[in-house]
Amino acid sequence: MYAVHNAPFDYNLLAVFDAMLRERNVTRAAEQLGLTQSAMSHALNRLRSYFDDPLFVKTAHGMTPTTKAEGLAGPILDVMTTMQTRVLPQSSFDPATMQRTFTLCMTDMGELVFLPPLMQRLRAIAPRCSLRTLQVPMPQIEALLASGEADLVLGSVRTAPEALFQQQLFMHGFVTIVSSRNQTVGDTLTVEQFETMPHIAVSLAGRSSPAYDAAFESHGLKRRVYVYTPHFLSVPLLMDREPDLIATVPEELANVFSRYGVVRVVKPPVALPPFALSQYWHPRFHHDPAIVWLRQLVKQTFDQYPAIPALPADDASLKRRKDAGRKPAKSTKR
Repeated sequence: MYAVHNAPFDYNLLAVFDAMLRERNVTRAAEQLGLTQSAMSHALNRLRSYFDDPLFVKTAHGMTPTTKAEGLAGPILDVMTTMQTRVLPQSSFDPATMQRTFTLCMTDMGELVFLPPLMQRLRAIAPRCSLRTLQVPMPQIEALLASGEADLVLGSVRTAPEALFQQQLFMHGFVTIVSSRNQTVGDTLTVEQFETMPHIAVSLAGRSSPAYDAAFESHGLKRRVYVYTPHFLSVPLLMDREPDLIATVPEELANVFSRYGVVRVVKPPVALPPFALSQYWHPRFHHDPAIVWLRQLVKQTFDQYPAIPALPADDASLKRRKDAGRKPAKSTKR
């Protein structure tokens, strides 16, 4: 039984509720807040006592919110949003002393491209912070960003929800890779080889990418896809087992793979258009000082990243896509 708490409410407990709602795990919520697990458990017990409800109960899916907690979630998130957008931006912000785990949504390819330089800069500038990565289906991205469970999405998201902000980081091109044991392909693939050889296609959706296919089809080419996989890192391993397989992947990734000697890079039979790699975030956290700082760190880290020429554009512009593009894009230096 939980007795109703008649003492004045400690508003610090709202952050505890918010962290539990996002993490569904006492240990991870404590890490997010910089608390010991004991202090986190004590704060959670105070919340339960005040609201006379367990609020979060242990299930097979983690600490699941009760019906009462779900009813409180909206109002508490509104309060937290007001604090983050109107109160906290007025306070000082020091990354050198900040203790926080930033969560980034990205593919395994993104981990190879984004994580090493980000880790290096984060450890130097914000040594008490840490990084966590998630790979999630596109339909879940907006909800994860809105809840604060994820801070940024990094990558090429051509079907990103229109409510999100986005900022272009750099452009990347595509090349074809073949097994280093493949003796039938020279430095350049012929059209016939490209169309007849079995392809590996990487897609989080488990099916062909319309953007890639449209690029090929604009040149009258078709891929004979033999296997679809959601994992870029499995591509060279599959090629090592089946040397006749080929794949067309981002050039940065191909360069990483080729260093290990398992695959080699060849020119595809046609030039493929470049794609933009960007960062995406939710409007709820547009003014959150920690997320503003993180976005700036990401942008600065990749401003000088090797890029290929693209159509003239304001690379630093931020665009909030809504109403099917009928409204002008927002811009800021953040």
